[in-house]
Amino acid sequence: MKFLAVHPSCLMYSKIYLRLEPLGLELVAAAAEHTGHSVRLIDLQCESHQDYFHSVEQWRPDVIAFCGNYLANVPEIIDLARATRDLLPDAFICVGGHSVSFIPTEILRHAGGAVDCVLTGEGETAITGLLDALRRNQRDLKQVPGCVTLDHRSPPPAFVKSLDDLLPARHLARHRRKYFIGQLDPAASIEFSRGCPWDCVFCSAWTFYGRNYRVKTPECAVEELAQIREPGIFIVDDVAFIQAEHGMQIAEAVARRGIRKRYYLETRGDVLLRNKEVFKLWKRLGLNTMFLGLEAIDEEGLKRYRKRVTLNKNFEALEYARSLDITVAVNIIADPSWDRERFKVVRDWCLEIPEVVNISINTPYPGTETWHTESRRLTTRDYRLFDIQHAVLPTKLPLPEFYKELVETQRVLSLKHLGWAAMRQCAGIVVRHLLRGQTNFLRMIWKFNSVYRPDLQLADHQQPIKYEIDLPPPSTATVERGHLYIHTSSGRKGRDIDHHTEEFVNATRMGTAV
Repeated sequence: MKFLAVHPSCLMYSKIYLRLEPLGLELVAAAAEHTGHSVRLIDLQCESHQDYFHSVEQWRPDVIAFCGNYLANVPEIIDLARATRDLLPDAFICVGGHSVSFIPTEILRHAGGAVDCVLTGEGETAITGLLDALRRNQRDLKQVPGCVTLDHRSPPPAFVKSLDDLLPARHLARHRRKYFIGQLDPAASIEFSRGCPWDCVFCSAWTFYGRNYRVKTPECAVEELAQIREPGIFIVDDVAFIQAEHGMQIAEAVARRGIRKRYYLETRGDVLLRNKEVFKLWKRLGLNTMFLGLEAIDEEGLKRYRKRVTLNKNFEALEYARSLDITVAVNIIADPSWDRERFKVVRDWCLEIPEVVNISINTPYPGTETWHTESRRLTTRDYRLFDIQHAVLPTKLPLPEFYKELVETQRVLSLKHLGWAAMRQCAGIVVRHLLRGQTNFLRMIWKFNSVYRPDLQLADHQQPIKYEIDLPPPSTATVERGHLYIHTSSGRKGRDIDHHTEEFVNATRMGTAV
């Protein structure tokens, strides 16, 4: 069968700072190729809707799968699915990905028949079961693990048994030179591990994977790395090098192979402090940028988000990261309850430190604990605004003032690293990129003022709403089947979880929910 995999367009943040290769979709495409199907991939981060419809009309795929990893892409996906249904009435259209795994029934209802099913869970296992059933001309999908239609919900999907089983189908991404992150231009992405053992209230990784944590063997990780042509590598792991021995083994194998790349990774402060020698070795191998999710600069904020790390440890981690002589980026979560004074305190602190600081807005997402505790207070249910750059909870300041303070804070922080200051500091990097024909980083430097504007953010709230998120049931103990998808836990459990969290997970886990 002819199978077309589709990644949706860029979101607000990725219009400036990054454009990542669709690694998850490449793995789904690889699984489909492995079972004998003819596969194409189109990435709307790099191509237009016109390109997509041209591909559909010319190639006429039998199955089209949209990637729904981000909630803010849902309206675009549904609109494309509806238009595709008009063009190819007999094509089988499905949606999968992280975010839609938590709201499959809502996606199907909004699509009004344009989407045949939603595949929940990890895409590599879900897509093979679906394609096998369709190849046998079976439209009865009740036995396809992870498949949800308006009429039924199949058994939960299985985890990928081993991260070594598949290599991403990178050859299907037609615009590889357009992928970058920060100074790494161009950059490919690679996965060394999957899952997260922590239980931060704003994150859905631990509910999606059920605390399951898996690693790729060092041999396979290095073999895959050796095949990547791009000089920049983004390590996509939720938390890089949780297991020191695993991180060290990959690094030693990279050194033996003489692989020279520049790396960008994300980790936690406590992991960095615990595994200093691992990160020191990766610095020697080309570690360029480390992203630390601090989330808060006070103990109260860390406790609110259940980061399970102290403020002193986070600051100690910042000091150690600086000592590695790499670019350090941090994230701070702006809470809607912030007032002008709080924004000023955060601005002043961020200006005192050398790190690149990103400000995101506290946003309840389906699949997070915050969704079950805060979503009754939502001021909007427009999917498009759930991008951590719009306020969807009541703000203490009037909304126009909140956005003004937010953008001013982001602008002040960006001035340290964008515009003419960045040009002076990074002149050599810019020239090297231009000599290779790479302009992503240069364009990034000048884009801030055209993307981050309070008037544009306010205007987004005034757009007519096509599709709305359904609210959860009133109690975490009575979650209705179909509102939340959570894997059954298996493998390494990680840290102990408190009673409230354990109750939350047990109440919502598939098979035990009311």
